[in-house]
Amino acid sequence: MPASPSSSGQQARQAIADRLREILRDSGLTARALARQAGWDETKCSRLIHARTPPSDDDIRTWCRICGAEDEIPNLIAASRSAENAYLEWRRVQRSMKRMQDLGLRLFEDNRVYRFYSSNLVPWPLQTPGYMRAIMQRFSDFHRADVPDIEDGVRTRMARRRFLDDGTRRCAMIIEESVLRNRVFGDEVMKDQFRHLLTGMRQTNLSLGIIPLAAVRVQKLTETFHIYGDNTVSIELVSAIITITQPREIDLYIRCFNDLASAAVYGDKAEALITAAIGALE
Repeated sequence: MPASPSSSGQQARQAIADRLREILRDSGLTARALARQAGWDETKCSRLIHARTPPSDDDIRTWCRICGAEDEIPNLIAASRSAENAYLEWRRVQRSMKRMQDLGLRLFEDNRVYRFYSSNLVPWPLQTPGYMRAIMQRFSDFHRADVPDIEDGVRTRMARRRFLDDGTRRCAMIIEESVLRNRVFGDEVMKDQFRHLLTGMRQTNLSLGIIPLAAVRVQKLTETFHIYGDNTVSIELVSAIITITQPREIDLYIRCFNDLASAAVYGDKAEALITAAIGALE
């Protein structure tokens, strides 16, 4: 497994190594005793607990089994698998907008329940082509990247909607009212997008909640995050996409989403906020 240039990737690997060290200490075994029982060279234990060598799935299973900590295996394996790809800098994917869309497509194909929270933009399942195009162009300009395949990216994202059209998948979306109030793109693009929200939110397997500006709430976030099934969370930051696959962390985001959902309004109240936003652009 190649070393990651990202400091966040190194921190993730170090956290796994630290946990292996704690498990070893709690077991009362020495590194030499563990290596002997595992049939390893003694230096392997040193490399693992100092994060010089990333553990394989089998390494983790063996380590935890010998130390009597088999309940740690699922979380450690999930953390180890995601450590190298957990922090993906935008500059690594910006050369191909379509590649970014393909990353999301695989997550959509593999799951049937999706939860999206956005503090700044309309989530993609309810985006119009014009809104998508404006987002991708803004991304290209901000990161100072020449992105020639914006139209391919738009087509890929539009094609992804077929997963919601078959009625077997469910999507819950929550946005802040500020998404409706901030004029991030031209008025015509925004009005077209908001009119589409009024139509799209009536889809039976899709729900749209809007958190009013004056809502009483227990959570206030700035980052956008997407939850795919119960196995992956994707978080969008200014500089990177962070992917989380560790069950304990995913559970925190699911609980956070539920808190945000409790502060949102739906149905007629949500429609009223959208209609007011359209009126403000007229």
